[in-house]
Amino acid sequence: MAYLYGRGVAVNYELALKYFQKAAEQGSVDGQLQLGTMYYNGIGVKRDYKQALKYFNLASQAGHILAFYNLAQMHATGTGVMRSCHRRGGEPAGGALFKNVCERGRWSERLMTAYGSFKEGDSNSAVVQYLLLAEQGYEVAQSNVAFILDQTEEANIFSENETYPRALLHWTRAAAQGYMVARIKLGDYHFYGYGTDVDYETAVIHYRLATEQQHSAQAMFNLGYMHEKGLGIKQDIHLAKRFYDMAAEASPDAQVPVFLALCKLGLMYSLQYLRDLNLSDLLTQVDLDQLLGPEWDLYLMTVIALLLGTVIAYRQRQHQAVFRPAPPRPPPSRRSPSPRASDRGGGSQHWSCLARETGFPTGPGGTQSLPSQSR
Repeated sequence: MAYLYGRGVAVNYELALKYFQKAAEQGSVDGQLQLGTMYYNGIGVKRDYKQALKYFNLASQAGHILAFYNLAQMHATGTGVMRSCHRRGGEPAGGALFKNVCERGRWSERLMTAYGSFKEGDSNSAVVQYLLLAEQGYEVAQSNVAFILDQTEEANIFSENETYPRALLHWTRAAAQGYMVARIKLGDYHFYGYGTDVDYETAVIHYRLATEQQHSAQAMFNLGYMHEKGLGIKQDIHLAKRFYDMAAEASPDAQVPVFLALCKLGLMYSLQYLRDLNLSDLLTQVDLDQLLGPEWDLYLMTVIALLLGTVIAYRQRQHQAVFRPAPPRPPPSRRSPSPRASDRGGGSQHWSCLARETGFPTGPGGTQSLPSQSR
């Protein structure tokens, strides 16, 4: 820095570049930033935007705010890179980088305060603080406000009729910033009519966006259910199966509910096949809704789940009967062996500050998440 700005010594860009390179090679974030600046402005070296981009990226990976700002300027103006204000795929963009700079301001400390209030049970105080940050554009604050209003009964600063519309507003804002859970929540709100009218077509749009943009297994499952029932979209058993299969491939947590849904779907396909075999005189007289009730499909899935659990339990008991463990043998001597290193520690670490849980109900259902400090 002294050679770069002439502080105490004569300005010497070559020596400044040399020492910045040595510092960058040893992992100095400031050295990487200064190297990027020298290459960007052509100070003591030929202007090279690719090298500038390289060192700004290295510094930004360590969280340097000026590096984020310089990268944002390069992407926004198209300097050394293709001009891009919106994110494309996994590539950064000017808008996202400027947003990152803004969210690292001193005012972001209120996120920790709001989270602490929520953990202490003061939901109203947490909502107020999150609302202030949500109005400034913090996606985390927007989604946390919506979550508290949606899931927590202690937050009563809004009337009962105003709670869901407020939550819907903030889910919408968070979804616009690319938060997948918020996008699925929008589909759920329009599916069930929370804070708005029931609108299956809009629910399909949100589930489809979550499927195409973020490969959400929950959204795939919900699209399969809506194709199966013909809700907001043309009924198509084949497309329903395709989305169920996609959900099972996208997440291991979806495999059991997908198995149950496919069993029910197979029964429906069999009944439809029998109807196509000119057995309409017999089958048209069988009204499952009238015979078993309007929720007959849920009852069927429950029975299938019980049968599946019974089979698994039976096979486990058979396995235990065949492969019984041998009784413990007496120790070889009276002296107790010293504990092994592996017995002294271990155990799993708990991630207590953030818990996001995704469920797979029989129909469209929302994912739940605890308010997070940051993402």
